[in-house]
Amino acid sequence: MRITDLLKKDGILLNAQPSNKNEAIDILVELMDKTGILTDKAAYKKAVLDREASGTTGLGDGIATPHAKSNAVKTAGLTAMVVKGGVDFASLDNRPARLFFLIAAPKSADDEHLKMLSMLAAMLMDNDFKEALIHAETADEFLRLIDEKESQKTAVKLAVPSKGSYDVLAVTACPTGIAHTYMAAESLEQHAQKRNIKIKVETEGSGGTKDTLSPAEIKTAKCIIIAADKNVPMARFNGRPVLITKVSDGINKADELLDTALSGKVPIYRHDEDTYEAPSSESESVGRQIYKHLMNGVSHMLPFVVGGGILIALAFLVDPFDPANPANFGSNTPLAAFFKGIGGVSFGFMLPVLSGFIAMSIADRPGLVAGFVGGAMANSGGSGFLGALLAGFAAGYIIIGLKRICTVLPDSLEGIKTILIYPLFGVLLMGILIQFIINPPVSALNAWLIDTLKNMDMSSRILIGAILGGMMSVDMGGPVNKAAYVIGTGMLASGEYGIMASVMAGGMVPPLAIALCSTFFKNRFTENERKSAVSNYVMGLSFITEGAIPFAASDPLRVLPSCIIGSATAGALSMAFSCTLRAPHGGIFVVPTIGNPLMYILSILIGSIVGMAILAALKKPLKN
Repeated sequence: MRITDLLKKDGILLNAQPSNKNEAIDILVELMDKTGILTDKAAYKKAVLDREASGTTGLGDGIATPHAKSNAVKTAGLTAMVVKGGVDFASLDNRPARLFFLIAAPKSADDEHLKMLSMLAAMLMDNDFKEALIHAETADEFLRLIDEKESQKTAVKLAVPSKGSYDVLAVTACPTGIAHTYMAAESLEQHAQKRNIKIKVETEGSGGTKDTLSPAEIKTAKCIIIAADKNVPMARFNGRPVLITKVSDGINKADELLDTALSGKVPIYRHDEDTYEAPSSESESVGRQIYKHLMNGVSHMLPFVVGGGILIALAFLVDPFDPANPANFGSNTPLAAFFKGIGGVSFGFMLPVLSGFIAMSIADRPGLVAGFVGGAMANSGGSGFLGALLAGFAAGYIIIGLKRICTVLPDSLEGIKTILIYPLFGVLLMGILIQFIINPPVSALNAWLIDTLKNMDMSSRILIGAILGGMMSVDMGGPVNKAAYVIGTGMLASGEYGIMASVMAGGMVPPLAIALCSTFFKNRFTENERKSAVSNYVMGLSFITEGAIPFAASDPLRVLPSCIIGSATAGALSMAFSCTLRAPHGGIFVVPTIGNPLMYILSILIGSIVGMAILAALKKPLKN
C-alpha cells in the first residue's frame, strides 16, 4: 500500500481560502466526508477538535497535520488542502500554515496504514518537497509529487547504522501516535545524519512500539532524548543521562536537542518507581497542577458514577411508590432491588476511586493505596465528596514526603519501599489525618451544606441553579465548566439531585442554541457554519457542550454571552421545577430517569431559545 492509496483526487483542495483555524478544519472534514470513509462526520470532527484542544497540530514552517482516531472512521484516509496565502492555525512558530493534511484513522488502524501515515510525516520534513506541493497546479500533479517522493524514500532509516553502538538514543511519542511521533523521529534522524551523529529513535505510535531501545544500547549511549507528550516507559533509563522535552521540540528544535544531549551536562535520571510517566521538563503553575490531579481523579471516578447512577435511577423508575413506606422506594420489587443493589455497589467506589487516583497522579502508584483508604474513610466518616477530594491530595503528598524521607535509607532496603514502607506508613498517616483532622470539620460542613440546600427557599435554589448552569457555558469543557460539573457529581454522593439536573441542563444548551440559531436565522452564518451546526443538535441532546467550541472560538464576544445566559436560564428553571437527576451524564437519553422529566425538557428548550434569541440579536446578518 502507498500513500496515494489513501489520498484521492476528490480529497485534495488547492487554493483554499479559509479565514481562520475553524474554517480550515471544517473544509478538511468536508473533504474527508466526501471520500466516503466516515460513518459519522460530527463525531469525527469532534475527535479532531479534541485533539486540537490537547495541543495544536500546526507544526510550524507552514505545515499543519490535524488528525484523529475515531470509531466514526471506516478505513484510514487522508485529505489535503493548500492555502497559498496562509491561515493562522495557532502553529508552534506563530507563522501561518499553508499545507494541510488531515489524517483519519479508525480505532483499530492496522500497521500497514500507520506505516503509510508515518512515511508521509517523514516526507514533509523535506522543505523542497513541501514547497513543490504548495505550488502544485492540479490534484494530479499533487499526487504525482507524493508518489515520486515515496518511490525515492529508501527503506533504510537515515543515520541509523545496522550494528554497533549509538551516540544518542531517542524516544518520540504523541497522544495519538499518528503524525507527530514520526515527524519528530525523522527530524532527529535527518539532523543527526548531517552531523555524523549515530542515533537510534524508538517510536511509540498507534501501531505499537517500533525500533525498541535495547538495554545494551541504553547502557552505552551518551544521552537519551525523550521527546514525548504521553507516558513512556522510563524505569529502563534509571542512572542514565536523560533529556526530557515535548514532541514538538523534536520536530522544530532537533539541532538544539542534539547539542544539549552531547554537551555532557544532561542530568542523570533517577527512577524510584516502575512508572510509565515521562516527567515534564516545563514548570507548571500550582493551579494547573491542582487541576490536572483533580481531573485525573474525576475522569477515573465518572464511569462508576455514570453506571451506578443510571442503574439506581432505573430502580426508582420501575419501582411503584409506596406512601406507607417511602424509605423503601427503589427496593419494593425484586427487579428494582436488583438494579439498586448493583448501582449502589458501583456508587460505593466513587469516593475511593476519586481520592485514589488524585493521589496516584501526585505520587504515582504508591499513592493509590493511601488515597483509596482515605476516600473510603471519608465516605464512611461523613465528609463525603469534599473529604475524599482533600484525602486524595493529602495522600499524594504524604507519599511524596515518605519518598523524600526514604532517600536516606541504604540501597539494600530499596526493594521494601513499595511493598512495605509506603503502604504501611502511607495508610497509617492517611488514617490518622482523615479520622482526626479531615472528617470532623468537613463532615459537619458537608451536613450543613446539604441541610442548607434542602431547606433553602425556592428563590435561593433558583439562583444556585442559574449560577451553576451558566458556569457550564463559560469555557465549555474548561476549568469553570469542570468545576460546576464536579460540584454536581459531588452532590449526588450526598443525596442532593437537583444540582446535577441544573448542571446538565446548562451544559446541553450551548450546542442547541447555536443549532437553533443557524436553523432559524440562517443569514447570520456562512454555509459551512450552517452545515457544521446541524451536528450540534445531536451533541446538545447528548450533553456534549464542546460542540459549541468552534463557534465560541471564532466569535466569542457574541456566542459566549448568549450561551451563558441561555444556560443560566435552563439551570434556574430546572431548579424552579424541582427537577432531579441521579445520573451525571446521558443528556436526552436518561430523561426517563429524571424527576419531573417534562418540565426538565421544557427548561432546556426555553434556555436554548433564550440563547438562540440573544445570539441572533447580537450577530448581524452577513452581507451577500
